Amino acid sequence: MRVSRLFPSAAVLAFIQAVLASDVLDLTPANFDSTVNPESLMLVEFFAPWCGHCKALAPHYEEAATSLKEKGIKLAKVNCVDEADFCQSNGVQGYPTLRVYRKGEFVDYAGPRKADGIISYMIKQSLPAVSEVTVANFEEFKKADKVVAVAFLSSSTEVPAAEFSATANKHRDDYLFGLSTDADAAAAAGVTPPAIAVFRSFDEPKTVYPYPISSAQVEDLESWIGDLAIPLLDEVGAENYQAYASSAKPLAYLFVDPTDEKHNEYVNSLRPVAAKYKGKVNFVWIDAIKYGDHARALNLAEAKWPAFVVQDLEKQLKYPYDQHKEWSPEASDEQVSLFLDNKLEPELKSQPIPEVQDEPVFNLVGKQFDEIVFDEQRDVFVEFYATWCGHCKRLKPTWDQLGEHFASLKDRVTIAKMEATENDLPPSVPFRISGFPTLKFKPAGSRDFLDYDGDRSLESLIAFVEENAKNSLEKLKDTPVQEQQTEQVVLEEHHSHHEEL
Repeated sequence: MRVSRLFPSAAVLAFIQAVLASDVLDLTPANFDSTVNPESLMLVEFFAPWCGHCKALAPHYEEAATSLKEKGIKLAKVNCVDEADFCQSNGVQGYPTLRVYRKGEFVDYAGPRKADGIISYMIKQSLPAVSEVTVANFEEFKKADKVVAVAFLSSSTEVPAAEFSATANKHRDDYLFGLSTDADAAAAAGVTPPAIAVFRSFDEPKTVYPYPISSAQVEDLESWIGDLAIPLLDEVGAENYQAYASSAKPLAYLFVDPTDEKHNEYVNSLRPVAAKYKGKVNFVWIDAIKYGDHARALNLAEAKWPAFVVQDLEKQLKYPYDQHKEWSPEASDEQVSLFLDNKLEPELKSQPIPEVQDEPVFNLVGKQFDEIVFDEQRDVFVEFYATWCGHCKRLKPTWDQLGEHFASLKDRVTIAKMEATENDLPPSVPFRISGFPTLKFKPAGSRDFLDYDGDRSLESLIAFVEENAKNSLEKLKDTPVQEQQTEQVVLEEHHSHHEEL
């Protein structure tokens, strides 16, 4: 007996019904503020329908929305294909982007991507960010996490309770917060209200807020706690790197081999140097064997340990200590001092300058960046890519066609590409690369860069160049269409042959 396929299966019907009865709110620019701002807690997903990660998340997001609806927690989504300008203006750079909103203010979602994980995370987010602390639980509470901040006040409404609570809501995933109106708890802590103290499981166990507490704002408190959250000298790895990356301070690394019998001696000898520059530079030690690739990324070319390097995280510039010399804590002291006095030149990684440029897309390397990109006579459009990046691989044929389209105007319009993991940007560049591919346009006669955030079709890329180029493009427009097509075929054949070598 044959089963009829004229009607959808029960599973398909269930899926259709689930979609039609979705508990995930759809947001647009027209209703975003009016929907999000009144909510004390809401999770919003910015997605693209073509994104594989978004498709994988969708059923879990739906399930979580239905479960959390009963608890008064709403989930919503924004289609960034339909609302591209809105997503761009809100700083959405990848998909899916998940944000936890409270009364219109957001922090990045840092929880799991499965239904049960989303549910658990959002329920925790709904609980008070500030715990009540009394003399009975004070000793236990101050040791409950690596970093614990406690406000000791005469009442829960005394200044700066509101700012402290707002800081706690913003950083509830980072630190533990408590508030005490118990005079005995304040006495046990050795403080006189109003006061805020941070208790740590490392370095100094207690630090009291040293500035006028009545004027403390969220940005003051988060900066102060953030500085205290970073140890004087700690091992850095995948689990705590973000704490350093989010700091505005430079990062000094000591790469050591953990199997070296002098490993602890090396690390401890650097502590006085770290203490000397505390507040100006963060110091870490790192497993040179496990993170050898990171050492090379910081321009430490030899597998010779210990090795020392200072990194300007904001500018992504690297200042390695000469590996041909023996390392010592005194050498690190001098290196950091010179760095802070702006007396060190960064070491820039660059691929060799190509002997020939026989493709329509200019192969740009670090050593030639200033010469080519800041040429006053050129409009320059650069793709910053990584060889391993899938999005970059998909863009390559289109970017090659863009180079071919403007090939007859190479003296005026340069379409270029640069392998950003193999070439450092010079200090003259006012930006750093944080994702791939990144597309930047520098008009002729200018040192400013325009971001390209449109779709990656050839037509849109051509239109962007034509709109922003300062040089005349008349020569290209006057070229007969048939001649352009013939030239493009020849270039494609040549490029294809080059790729096969």
